[in-house]
Amino acid sequence: MSGLTPTIRRLPQHTINRIAAGEVVERPASVIKELAENALDAGATQIDIRFEAGGRRSLCVTDDGKGMTKAELLLSIERHATSKLSPDPEGQWDLLNIASMGFRGEALPSIGSVSRLTITTQIMNSGSAWELSVDGGALSGPKPAPRFGLSGTRVQVRDLFYATPARLKFLKTERSESMAISDMVKRLAMARADVGFSLHNGMRATLSLPRETNNDEGRLKRLADILGHDFRDNALAIDAERDGIKLTGFAGLPTFSRGSSTHQYLFINDRPVRDKLLYGAVRGAYQDFLARGRHPVVALYVDIPTKYVDVNVHPAKTEVRFRDPAIVRGLIVGALRHALAGAGHRASTTTSAYALGRAQVGGNLGAHRASGYGNYQASMPNVETQPLIDGFSAKVEEEPEYFNPSHEQPYPEAQYPEAQDPAESPLINYPLGAARAQVHETYIVAQTGDGMIIVDQHAAHERLVYERMKQAMADKGVERQALLIPDIVDLGEGDAGLVLSRADELRGMGLVIEPFGVGAVCVRETPALLGEMDVQGLLRDLADDLRDTDETLSLNERFEHVCGTMACHGSVRAGRRLNAQEMNALLRQMEATPHSGQCNHGRPTYVELKLADIERLFGRR
Repeated sequence: MSGLTPTIRRLPQHTINRIAAGEVVERPASVIKELAENALDAGATQIDIRFEAGGRRSLCVTDDGKGMTKAELLLSIERHATSKLSPDPEGQWDLLNIASMGFRGEALPSIGSVSRLTITTQIMNSGSAWELSVDGGALSGPKPAPRFGLSGTRVQVRDLFYATPARLKFLKTERSESMAISDMVKRLAMARADVGFSLHNGMRATLSLPRETNNDEGRLKRLADILGHDFRDNALAIDAERDGIKLTGFAGLPTFSRGSSTHQYLFINDRPVRDKLLYGAVRGAYQDFLARGRHPVVALYVDIPTKYVDVNVHPAKTEVRFRDPAIVRGLIVGALRHALAGAGHRASTTTSAYALGRAQVGGNLGAHRASGYGNYQASMPNVETQPLIDGFSAKVEEEPEYFNPSHEQPYPEAQYPEAQDPAESPLINYPLGAARAQVHETYIVAQTGDGMIIVDQHAAHERLVYERMKQAMADKGVERQALLIPDIVDLGEGDAGLVLSRADELRGMGLVIEPFGVGAVCVRETPALLGEMDVQGLLRDLADDLRDTDETLSLNERFEHVCGTMACHGSVRAGRRLNAQEMNALLRQMEATPHSGQCNHGRPTYVELKLADIERLFGRR
């Protein structure tokens, strides 16, 4: 046996470092992440980042932290040497109680093994700075270097992956790598508003964020600088606590949504993370308000005792594991829904800004006349002789009945102050004003004290019906109406089985179904508040919803989405003519109903145009 060649070998240190680099150093953005996190752990208040060619040619991170001594500088490039962990009095090293950004001691030796690394550092009140270099794992230095400030560290990385050229083939285009760097820096900057950040791509500064105050106001200003000032105008403050876990941050209105989830930023103890549990909680909180394919814009900060969260899950430290994930998920869902409920009928400001942006100033009427469209004055209706449609009067003075075509009990009426000027209609002073017209039998035009409102009647009534269904389910269940002749709907064997498997829950929402042969469903009762409805279309949509809805959602959340589909089918449709009393009743009920600023699919139910904006449109201001 002694003459056999051993099959198990010890790897040399530089090979070990390159293996570690494959986990820690994935691309230039991950290098900058590790170096910036080291700067934050060193107490930096300003971090300046420069890179060239997407980070392949060079990148440099400079901070004003506490810096390192000569001895500490030598230790910093040794594998598993770190200042961020220390033993307890019994000599035990606790990896489940980590408060720093980094803790593995792998970043610098891993980077040095695959690039040309230079570290220059200085501490307060020392005579000189110290510098060392690591070229593909080969150490040079340390040696004295010129000082570049009071204290801090500068780390320069050149020719990334030159020692492992195969890794270069896996990098993306220069533009893609630059965008990844920018995204990484923005996430770190959102996590720490009290630290200034700058980013330069070798040609120009792409990001310059000064230090902000360490409070909600400073954090919102930092978020607005990164996400845009529209976010600040359409953000809801989040502040909740449960079992020692605190949740703060800001969440966008449902009408301020995006087509992807890339605008969702989540932080655990100021650490940017990408966690499926947290994303699922955000999705669950907003699923009541957004259509498929739309995602909210949020920046949420979870402060949790370190013993309840494990960050030692992956070398990149972007994933975490909670000791009790149900508490964290419930806290996020509850806080977001509470904030959304407090928003009332508020809709995003971007809807009115978009409407004003799309408005076109007149000027084509003369062209129409020149082109043979006839006399302009003769083509206009005689306003004085036109009758007012559907019972409109010149003044809308009376308090309207609630818009309630199915005779269900509405929400309680909200109280509003009376008009100060007796000559004006009292309805003008309500938030959504007094209805003045219906356009294309779809949109209600209302006048307010300082502008006008345009309401999508179907979208608005859809939300009202949905909220009433939820309230009825919570109170005593939805009242049902029996069909004189049951509807038989052929769904196919798969979809029919899917819908019938939820028959008990659907009964609680007022829809009574039973099997009718192979692949068919018999509908015997429907929700009374929906009145006449397209039962076949409803069941097909329900089957699609049940098939596509994420199974990670709770049963209650899943059927709230089903409720939304039922409300959509039972709402007053576009194209139905409403009289003045019905339109004003719809406006009043919107004011008294939570979440009425958007329909169940996240679209705005109304657009508000201020008088000042309209005057600017016509050059009066």
